Amino acid sequence: MRVIIAGAGSVGRSIARELIGHEHEVTLIDKNPAAMKVSSVSSAEWLLGDACEIASFASAHPEACDVVVAATGDDKVNLVVSLLAKTEFGVPRVVARVNNPKNEWMFDDAWGVDVLVSTPRIMTALVEEAVSIGDLVRIFTFHQSGASMYEITLAPRAAVVGERVADIDWPTGAVLAAIIRGDQPIAPTPDDTLEAGDELLLIVTSAEPDDLVTLQHLLGDAPTAT
Repeated sequence: MRVIIAGAGSVGRSIARELIGHEHEVTLIDKNPAAMKVSSVSSAEWLLGDACEIASFASAHPEACDVVVAATGDDKVNLVVSLLAKTEFGVPRVVARVNNPKNEWMFDDAWGVDVLVSTPRIMTALVEEAVSIGDLVRIFTFHQSGASMYEITLAPRAAVVGERVADIDWPTGAVLAAIIRGDQPIAPTPDDTLEAGDELLLIVTSAEPDDLVTLQHLLGDAPTAT
């Protein structure tokens, strides 16, 4: 896979290193000469230029890439890069970084964004996940489909503890994507039995908002009998 990352700051470089580690081809583009820390990601292709300018962006050959990542620290720049990538160069997949959560509403397909990554929201979700057992926590949303990924850690009194996956009455708009037990990810099968402490990852469509209520009742901590 060929990836262009607009923004060669610490975030862009970290993404590049991870992608290169998975044997993808990466081009980093940034207009700031001070960001050209080529030795930090020596296997990437580096380009000094403004990704918001069509001519500069074109020199990275986005028409031949699979993914563009707009990873600068400026939301306006990330929106412009996303729009250019999608409308001018027909990039199949555009991922954009959101720095200010108040700007999330703009990062949609109208601006060419397929997936937004909001660092503050992800950090909030991780904090909630760390302290919340028995509560659904939204991790992120797939903007192209409108579906969202949720996480919940099963409390000992959850109604589904001890139940087979196939025997649970899952809402039609929800799919169990993974079970994390201890440090082991499990691809769920109908015969898997859920245990207290299991971390469940679920994909939930936006078409059925009542599914969240149903899931919370189904997977959440049952009240103590009085």
